[in-house]
Amino acid sequence: MSGSSVEVIGLHQLTAALEGLVGTFDAATRTATAQASHLLEREIKQTLSTSSHPRGTPTPSRPGEPPSLITGTLRRSITVKGPTPLGRGRWEAQIGPTAVYGRIQELGGITGRGGATELPPRPYVRPSYEKLAASGALANLYYSAWRAAMSHH
Repeated sequence: MSGSSVEVIGLHQLTAALEGLVGTFDAATRTATAQASHLLEREIKQTLSTSSHPRGTPTPSRPGEPPSLITGTLRRSITVKGPTPLGRGRWEAQIGPTAVYGRIQELGGITGRGGATELPPRPYVRPSYEKLAASGALANLYYSAWRAAMSHH
């Protein structure tokens, strides 16, 4: 059995090129995460615009449907925080309400003086996310960003 050899020339250049590629994909992932989070923010706000009613009147929103708009405070409170890095190639963004009652509207729960009222869930975040995920819109943002990153290398 005859021996064979492999000669590697330019390992430093290869390593530098690979690091550059990783950095490019990291930046593309950050960009896509920012775009996806703002798309979701818009979708949640649209979901919260489904129905409305004047203060002091019964809500037309049935349990399981998004809450009806009264003052617009909940809708205005939907914000994006991030993206923030979680490590190389990993980014996180938080999208949701800052209004104190945002969570109980989404999930339902016991509220009121002495816990006298049970509020049924009126989800608006999860259905918005599921709609965008099912449409492929979120995944397409990442695929587009990564394709663009590849075309630059």
